[in-house]
Amino acid sequence: MNSLDDLETRDPRDRERDLMRRLPALVAQAQTAPGWARILRGVEASAIDHRAALAQLPVTRKAQLKDLQQQESPLGGLTSTAPRALARIYMSPGPIFDPEGRSRDWWRFARPMWAAGVRAGGLLQNCFSYHFTPAAFMVEGGAARIGCTVIPAGSGQTELQVQAMSTLKPDTYVGTPSFLKLIMEKAVETGADVSGLKHALVSAEALPDSLRKWFVDHGVPHVCQAYASADAGSIAYETRTEGKLNPGMVLDEEIILEIVKPGTGEPVPPGDVGEVVLTVFNPDYPLIRFATGDLSALLADAAPSPCGRTNARIRGWLGRADQTTKVRAMFVHPSQVHEVARRHGIARARLVVTGTIADETMTLQCEVDDPATAGDGAAIVATLRDVTKLRGEVIFMQRGSLPNDGKVIDDQRRYD
Repeated sequence: MNSLDDLETRDPRDRERDLMRRLPALVAQAQTAPGWARILRGVEASAIDHRAALAQLPVTRKAQLKDLQQQESPLGGLTSTAPRALARIYMSPGPIFDPEGRSRDWWRFARPMWAAGVRAGGLLQNCFSYHFTPAAFMVEGGAARIGCTVIPAGSGQTELQVQAMSTLKPDTYVGTPSFLKLIMEKAVETGADVSGLKHALVSAEALPDSLRKWFVDHGVPHVCQAYASADAGSIAYETRTEGKLNPGMVLDEEIILEIVKPGTGEPVPPGDVGEVVLTVFNPDYPLIRFATGDLSALLADAAPSPCGRTNARIRGWLGRADQTTKVRAMFVHPSQVHEVARRHGIARARLVVTGTIADETMTLQCEVDDPATAGDGAAIVATLRDVTKLRGEVIFMQRGSLPNDGKVIDDQRRYD
């Protein structure tokens, strides 16, 4: 079987109906947690049973977690399970604390592992850190569900990693791509045989095509990426068919995904780059319109993946959505750019900052139907100053001319 279970291959219409049917109960579950109760005050859970209704709910940003958790320790009042009833609490820099419950495969990591080739009876070397962060335990939960054996290698100690890989001969590596490269380079240097490694599932870093090819050239033919976070667990993952990598990353079955304009909660059409916003069906930590701060885009082609999985696919991680920058000691936020555009009925705008620190120029690029007849933009200049408290210029551009890369603020200043 190419998929972990039948959920991955169901009719997309059945999946959508199922998610929307379950959505009111998820909102109600969230409202039992004091933090979500405040965020969702006045929301009638039973009415949130379709995407348009969901899109009207407030966005909660990952960047807010530190403040929320300081207000209500340790988890911001966002868990529907009491903190002392959880299995683990992790700590990321910030600090930001992340929960883990006790249910099977809590992080839903078996799906990307299965897609990468992990099977019952296999042996994998888990090179994610076991120290304070959940990545290694995501792998442990997925491995337990699948029924494979884990070498709890963690990160660091490259020579010991090579020794374990050459002696125990795991068929799969799970960890960051850069650390796998270090291990393989050390194996070449020491003459160790790590040729038993045939599969790799990598995450937490970008995987450029050049590095993927390097792995193939050095004997690891099947390398897949997973997109996951310490808040949401598995989000999406790459798949293969007959050894060939399929386009995009398949969404997890327990997630409702929206791609929105950065700094807003406004969904964008498939194909447009925007911020990843997640609603996650989690038994202990329900997330309702949780903005990850990551950029991605839904594949415009709605056809199922060649692997047979029928869920929507995204392009993967395309950068960070938080493009806040400081100009002349004032922070400028993407939401401010959107507010200027909204007031003047501009569909797409981008603020470009040029020059050098303390001698910069802000230029708001606005897409219009006919730049020649758009006027001098004096009203927009005034609004830009009103909203940002900074002077700026406006230029008009032909509709469709701005790149589809999700950028709202483009900092092009020179720092030399």
